Amino acid sequence: MIFEVGRLCVKLAGRDAGKKCVIVDVLDDNYVLIDGETRRRKCNVAHLEPLKKVVELNKGATTPEVAAVLEKEGIVVVEKKSKKATERPKKQHAQKNSKKKAKK
Repeated sequence: MIFEVGRLCVKLAGRDAGKKCVIVDVLDDNYVLIDGETRRRKCNVAHLEPLKKVVELNKGATTPEVAAVLEKEGIVVVEKKSKKATERPKKQHAQKNSKKKAKK
């Protein structure tokens, strides 16, 4: 099988197009789990160009393990930083007539 765990690929479609990745898990005939210079995500095999190189990698390897293997191959993986959730200020509603009209 061409698409196996540890196979280096180049992403052809999407916002990660042109970036190198490695297959972490084979989900079915059409989809694989990728990680590397790209985001870790499910990917259609039609959007990948397999390279000749296969690296030693366990099925379901974590992102730091993938980064370490790719750095040995000379591929620089930039560590992604998650955004910290900040508390949003509460909206201040415009006060309508504070005095209620008396009912007749």
